[in-house]
Order: sequence, then structure tokens, then C-alpha cells
Amino acid sequence: MADYTGAVQVGGPMDVRRLPGLTIAKLAVGPMSNNAYLLRCTETEEGLLIDAANEADRLRELIALDGPPVSAVLTTHRHPDHWQALSETVDAAGAAVYAGEEDADELPVAVDERLKHGDTITVGDATLDIIALRGHTPGSIAVLYRDPDGRPHLFTGDSLFPGGVGRTTSPADFTSLVDDVSARVFDVLPDETWFYPGHGDDSTLGAERPHLAEWRERGW
Repeated sequence: MADYTGAVQVGGPMDVRRLPGLTIAKLAVGPMSNNAYLLRCTETEEGLLIDAANEADRLRELIALDGPPVSAVLTTHRHPDHWQALSETVDAAGAAVYAGEEDADELPVAVDERLKHGDTITVGDATLDIIALRGHTPGSIAVLYRDPDGRPHLFTGDSLFPGGVGRTTSPADFTSLVDDVSARVFDVLPDETWFYPGHGDDSTLGAERPHLAEWRERGW
């Protein structure tokens, strides 16, 4: 765990974090440097892929780490840069498809599980909470894992990055997103929460918390 940095580059190797109960592997793919994440239960070897964004051949390597192909692929939101390899990956793995309820019909494959705020899903023995963060898209979702040591790990898609919330296209959408990020993430999770965004480096809530008011004031 101490060797994991979360700094990955397109064409470079995956970065792997081994937690109690769950292995997380991060890989950057595609022309927009999207992050794809493998979550694999250490007890059962069941796996979940978050965002089959691009480069299906590289994703095949990712989902083969430490076990069989993943049983499900979760897409954090409807934007096409996050699902370019979804159809090929799902077909190759025989995996189920998960997505936020409001974004599901925008994906190029049928969605098996339409997720909403407060839902839970499982990866083997690991339980993951679904947090809806509305604004970047109507159905954007984040995925929360609490490891046995008590530290939360949050996969935020394009809703939260180091330095601010995700891009929005109207003042109303920005207000919706920053309100959800404040109320559903920062107000309920501790500073040690490590978050994994859809592009770029990871961060912690503690590093970002002092800037929340600044983000709201600047409007992006």
C-alpha cells in the first residue's frame, strides 16, 4: 500500500494498491487519459471494473490481474470517453453492466443494474455504496469502499478532482454538483478518505476540504 501513488500515464504500467479485503489497480487509457480501475475481492477473487474507457486490449490485461475476468463493469457517467471499450470488454468478460439510473439509456449496451443514491453493490465479500453526484451529468455516480481498517476509498468519476468539482454546462448544474459533493461527500466522510477520479491523480478529502468555499465562489 505504501508504494501506491495513483500517478499513471497512458502507455505506462498500472499502479496497484493492496488493501485489506480489496485490491485496487489503476490504469490510464485513451486520448483523454481516462482512468480505469479494477477492484478485486482478495477472498473470492471476484472483480469489478470501473469505467471501460478505452484501449480494450489494455483493459483485458487490467481485468486479468490476480484472478478471472471481472463479473461486472460499472460506468460512472454517460460521457463517451468513459465507455469507448465498454461493449468489447463486457462481451469478452461476460460481465454485467452497472450505471446510474439517469445515464443508463445513454450507454451503448444494455444496463443490467440501474443504480441510484443509497444503493449498495458487492464485489465478492466487499460491499460498495453508491453515491449520486448530480450535475456533471444527471446520472453521475461515485462508488465508496470502506476498508476493514476504517479508511474510506471513493471513486468519483468526473464529479470530483483534485482542485475542484467536474465540468458543468450551466449554473444550475454547477450548484447541483457542488451541493451534492458538499452534502454527500465532504459532510459525511473524513479527511483521510482517499479519492480516485476519472482523470489524473488521486487526492484526499483533507487536502481538498479547505478549498470548498473557493470552488463555490468561483463557480467551477
